[in-house]
Amino acid sequence: MSSILTNNGAMVALQTLKSVNDDLGKTQTSISTGKEVGTAKDNSAVWAISKTMDSDIAGFEAIEEGLAVGEATVAVASAGAEQIVEKLTEMKELIVSAQSENVDHGKIQTDIDSKVEQVESIINAAQFNGANLLKDLVDGTESSLGVLASLDRVGAGGTVTAVEIEIDAVGFESSLDLTNDLTTITDTATAASALGEIETFLQTAITGAAALGADAARIEDQSEFVGNLVDSMTMGVSTMTDTNMEEASARLSALQTQQDLATQSLTIANEAPSSLLQLFR
Repeated sequence: MSSILTNNGAMVALQTLKSVNDDLGKTQTSISTGKEVGTAKDNSAVWAISKTMDSDIAGFEAIEEGLAVGEATVAVASAGAEQIVEKLTEMKELIVSAQSENVDHGKIQTDIDSKVEQVESIINAAQFNGANLLKDLVDGTESSLGVLASLDRVGAGGTVTAVEIEIDAVGFESSLDLTNDLTTITDTATAASALGEIETFLQTAITGAAALGADAARIEDQSEFVGNLVDSMTMGVSTMTDTNMEEASARLSALQTQQDLATQSLTIANEAPSSLLQLFR
């Protein structure tokens, strides 16, 4: 049945054209913004996941910065500890030479005193941003330095827990009290006592330097891991939300063709009622 009041063909063609125009608008938006899922209405589930991941990525980027500061702090202390080992080794050489009777013990002691001052200067100066791992207290209150290393999340929307790497101070301030605990050399007898003492100090310094070196390596490894993790998470979010440009280009061409066809179909449908005039001629 044909009617001049209701054009069913035009209604169908119009609905088709509106649907094609909507899809075309979404495709053009995704191409111009680069985002397939840019708002919650595009895909609420994917959008929610991506926003959670974005917040975690921002957190891990902040952790990277904190690890860099921690790594620098440990590196300064490690360099200082290694320098102290060298100075103690030089002191040991002087003390060994003082074991002989026919040496000037006074001059040897003067050289040792100079190196003791150097060791104390290194201990006091080996700080970064106010934290000194060579002393008994890192910052005057704590005996260790906490470096934020990771964020552990339980479940998609679960609790997030901060995880730290604890770096203990090596305590050279008290364990290497050379001024008070190292025997002053005046003869071979005092030189013999000093030799045993310097060996103990040297082993203490070596142990502390080794511990700081291990901590530095651990922070460096964690920093590399966090960097790789941020890259992987960023790629994952990109896969979920970014526009596939090749696919979008093909879809745009197809929708433009459909739009032309839908427009022509609507034009033909709108002209259909005029054919009814032929019945009355």
